[in-house]
Amino acid sequence: MSRNATSDVVFLLDVDNTLLDNDSIVSDLRAHLERAFGASSAMRYWCIFEELREELGYADYLGALQRYRANAEHGVSADERLLLMSSYLIDYPFAERLYPRALEVIAHLDQFGPTVILSDGDVVFQPRKIQRSGLWDAVGGRVLIYVHKEQMVAAVQRLHPAKHYVMVDDKVLLLAAVKGVLGDRLTTVLPRQGHYAMDPATASMATKADVTIQHIGDLIDVDAATLLARRPNAWDTDESSLCSS
Repeated sequence: MSRNATSDVVFLLDVDNTLLDNDSIVSDLRAHLERAFGASSAMRYWCIFEELREELGYADYLGALQRYRANAEHGVSADERLLLMSSYLIDYPFAERLYPRALEVIAHLDQFGPTVILSDGDVVFQPRKIQRSGLWDAVGGRVLIYVHKEQMVAAVQRLHPAKHYVMVDDKVLLLAAVKGVLGDRLTTVLPRQGHYAMDPATASMATKADVTIQHIGDLIDVDAATLLARRPNAWDTDESSLCSS
């Protein structure tokens, strides 16, 4: 099949807290920072991290580290040993944080159509995470990483054209936004994993996803006809417009 051939179905799979337990990775990083560099330096890093995420709309761990260094160069007190954190991030054993059966899910879905990683993130750390976790190879290199993927639906369709899409993501509002674009050509799947999926502020919307599962591995047991069925948009326009990355 050529790159631009139209598939019957394409599966769009998120990474963080969908296939990969990113909450646990962040927990490990927090513990490492405090243990190796002290609570004060760790707190300063996380303040910069949150500031940068607010600006960019996605988590940029290495970018926060660069800003941390820039602050130190401009006279702001900082523990320069924290720069060693970059090696901890780059060398982290991401494959150990895959959710149970995550790779089996990809192999299972590949029976029906191409699987594509569709992720938000930076251009250095996020690809590294996807590669070292084994997800890059699992999807045959079909990896898309955007700043705001819900704004890139046209690009996704151009690169991976399909009659129908199945999107698996832990962010219910993001699913709503893409459903607003693709309508009944999209089946939304919400795994109830991670802090976004379990956020009380959006918990009431979970039932509006076309398919809700407790764990990503449960997707293997969902009937293929259920995934491919065309459904009207259960979210209204106002809710879809609230999506944030």
